[in-house]
This record gives sequence, C-alpha cells and structure tokens, in this order.
Amino acid sequence: MLQTRKWACRLAGFTVLFFALNTAAFAQASRTWVSGVGDDANPCSRTAPCKTFAGAISKTVAKGVISVLDPGGFGVVTITKPITIDGGAVEGSILATGTTGIIINAGSGSVHLRNLTIDGAGTGIYGVRFISGTELHMDKVVIRNFSRNGVLFEPNGSSKLVVVNSHFSNNAGAGIQSTPGVSGLGFVSVVNSQLLSNAHGIKAEDRSVVSVRNSTLSFNTNSGFLASSAGQAVEASVDDCQITDNGAGNASSAGIKSTGGLASVLISGNVITGNYRGLVSQSGGDIFSYGSNRVSTNIVDGTPNGNVSTR
Repeated sequence: MLQTRKWACRLAGFTVLFFALNTAAFAQASRTWVSGVGDDANPCSRTAPCKTFAGAISKTVAKGVISVLDPGGFGVVTITKPITIDGGAVEGSILATGTTGIIINAGSGSVHLRNLTIDGAGTGIYGVRFISGTELHMDKVVIRNFSRNGVLFEPNGSSKLVVVNSHFSNNAGAGIQSTPGVSGLGFVSVVNSQLLSNAHGIKAEDRSVVSVRNSTLSFNTNSGFLASSAGQAVEASVDDCQITDNGAGNASSAGIKSTGGLASVLISGNVITGNYRGLVSQSGGDIFSYGSNRVSTNIVDGTPNGNVSTR
C-alpha cells in the first residue's frame, strides 16, 4: 500500500511538471524575432527565431514587438491585436503576389509598422488593408507595385492613420486611400513621405479628415491629392508639399482636386507645377488658400475658391 502511494505521488508530480513545461513551451513573449533561416516551429526567441511574421505573431503577446534579425522575405500576415512589426536596420520585406501584404483587423489598440518593404510584384492586391484598430502608425515603410491601393484605410469605426518617412509608388490605385465605414471617421496624417507614379497620390473619401505636410506627390496618372465627397464631409489640409507632374494628358486630373459639395481642402506653402491642371474645384468642392502657394506652369493653373487670412 505504501509503495502504491509513493508511485501515485510521483505520477502526480510528473503530470504537473509535464503541463508546466508544455505551457511554457507555448507561452507568448513580449519580444519575438524572425530570420531568413528561422523556423516557425521555434519559440521565436533571438537564438531560435521564426521564419515568418505569421508564425511569430501567434507567439507574441498583445502590444509586443516582432523584430527582424537579418534580411529576408517574411510572408504576408493578418494582424488581429495591437502589435509592432519592426524591420530594424536590415529592413524586413514582404512579397505579396496575388494577395494583400498586411491585413489589420485589430479591434482596438495601436499597430506599428516600421522599416518594412512590401512589394506586390504587379499582382498583389493591397499593400496594407486596415479594417479595425484604434490607430496605425507607419514609419519608413515602402509599398510598391500593387494592383489596387498601396494603403486602403477603411476603418469600421473612428481610427487614425499616421504615416511618416514612407514611400508609395507604382500602385494601380492610390498610394493611400481613406474610405472610412459609415459608423466612424478616418483621421489621416502624412508627413515627410513620397507618393509617386500611382493612380492618385492620396485619395480621401467621405468621413475622412486628412493632413498632408512636407511630402512629394508627383508623376501620378490622375491627381496628386483628391478629396471626393459623395454626400459626407471630407476635410483636408495640404501644406509645404511638392505636387508636380501629375495627370500627364489626363484632363480630369489635377495637382489638388476637390469634388463634391462637402469636400474642402485648405492649402499653404505648396509648389504646384507641371500638372495637367494645378487646382480644380468641381461639383461644389472647395479649395481655400493661405495665399502662400506657387501655382504655375501647369497646362491650366486654376485658382482657389477663396483666400484665408493669417492671424
């Protein structure tokens, strides 16, 4: 009887140890790593990294950080919680042929993307598609060669998109398009970024509030900046930007275009040259100027609806 009790105790101890080790093996970490020579069966530690962002995200706690150890392609990923993906000094990449590079459906909380290159190779759909989350921050992100938009910002509630030091080029849709759902507003801030050779540089639709500053919007086949209202307000400010050579041969394009009765764009300090048309207001849209813009040498320069005095 005594021997039986001893074995029972030992068995119970082994069972507790097994479950403790098993739980530890699958615990999520606040910092995980990916490498071109990693393996998604690994715990995603620095010494045993994963191979893909999708593999690492399941092993990273909410508000944690996924970092890149060495150059490589780390696969498309769907983000369902607040998290940071940081390519670091090596700049991690995603090749998204025939699909979307990053889908963000995070519910609430902030998502941060840094030091990433996302390439659609001509067949990718969207570089980044934002569906839900409190905010998305993009810093030093390159998005190119997608068959639709570089970034489609379509939050189902009120959300923020902050873009700094980033580059969007050769996308068949807009470099950045803001199309919020009916239940919220999309607040967009773009600073020190380049939007080149897309269909539109930036396109803002109903329920968008957009600020663009110190950026270049050039060589886009339609408009550099388009505010388009279909019945709800679109409010935008464009300041200290280079807006040049948009809409070659396209009479419906402009450097800055505001269309629809509730679209309003406030401009200051911009250089708007070489476009098919410089400034266009149509169908009740408005462009108001602080009087500090240089609008010249466009095929048709255009004029703002009115000037705003400085105080």
